[in-house]
Amino acid sequence: MNLPPVVQDRPKGVVAPAQARKMFRMERYLPAPELAHFIDHFWIVEWDLGGQLPHVQRTLPYPCVHLVFDSTGASGIWGVPTGAFDYELKGAGKVCGLRFRPGAFRALLGRPVHTMTDRVLALADVFPWDEAEARRTVLEASDDAAMTAAAAGLLAPLLPAPDPQVERIAAILRRAETTPGLTQVEQLAQDAGMGVRSLQQLFSEYLGVSPKWTIRRFRLHEAADRLASGAEPDLAALAQELGYFDQAHFSADFRKLVGESPAQYRKRARA
Repeated sequence: MNLPPVVQDRPKGVVAPAQARKMFRMERYLPAPELAHFIDHFWIVEWDLGGQLPHVQRTLPYPCVHLVFDSTGASGIWGVPTGAFDYELKGAGKVCGLRFRPGAFRALLGRPVHTMTDRVLALADVFPWDEAEARRTVLEASDDAAMTAAAAGLLAPLLPAPDPQVERIAAILRRAETTPGLTQVEQLAQDAGMGVRSLQQLFSEYLGVSPKWTIRRFRLHEAADRLASGAEPDLAALAQELGYFDQAHFSADFRKLVGESPAQYRKRARA
């Protein structure tokens, strides 16, 4: 079976990516056109740490819901975590996940997405599947292409009509993510042609997090990505660029999310 197209851009949100590549294999694949309104990409993580200590991998949150088939038994539907997400890899294992486009899971869930923020739902809470059987169907497939095809085959018959709000949200998030100087909710609302209250309601209903949280996470993603790539920006100037009053507040937020200070993270990335 031919592999689906690979996602080309570098994955943001994986803390200490150089170290992570030594601990597990991670691949990302684009969905078929008929799933593209709902699915951002498939992702597969596989590891074998036989004889090694467990590895805790931290990832930074993005405003997306994930459908996860996990060989260790942690399958489920993951709402947006408002903090960092830590996953312990030990022994050998494999996970196949589907990252939904921001806002696209609202139609499947049938209620506001904020009701699953910081929560993990069982597969049977949303889908008419037996969890063990669904997990076997996906994870016992022969290779990456077969796994993504099996996951797509389970999901495709259940998809509702596309919701036009998903494209609207995509445009708003694209603006927030790709405009480094954008740090205020009022500015984002104005750019979207909405009032602040309407923007907050849209985010709560479809993303499960606030516009303020989303803007701040994009800026911290950007900072972590720059530092992990070996760049050596002036940290005080970087804090100001990201909209922080001073470097101390930036460092505190960065440490809380990433687990170490910007200076420590930059040093580890260079090493």
